[in-house]
Amino acid sequence: MKPEGHPEYREVVFHDLSCDFKFVTRSTIQTRETIEHEGKQYPLIKIEVSAESHPFYTGKHKIVDTAGRVEKFRQKFGSVGSKTAVAAG
Repeated sequence: MKPEGHPEYREVVFHDLSCDFKFVTRSTIQTRETIEHEGKQYPLIKIEVSAESHPFYTGKHKIVDTAGRVEKFRQKFGSVGSKTAVAAG
């Protein structure tokens, strides 16, 4: 196989920002950031949800909205089309 035909497969650190959990795995994903983890430099990928914070795996229900998408939607559309507003009124 030609070496330039495949992306580099290497160890990277995934950092779950919602619970500050980091884990090392192998991936071809491209990144510009690096981090020192357990004495070694790795490429860094920041994620919002992992098995450590996902409600299905933790058994705890919590709303993860770090970018404010829900509030932005409510400001833009208000209660138009909301089934909860119709049921309450």
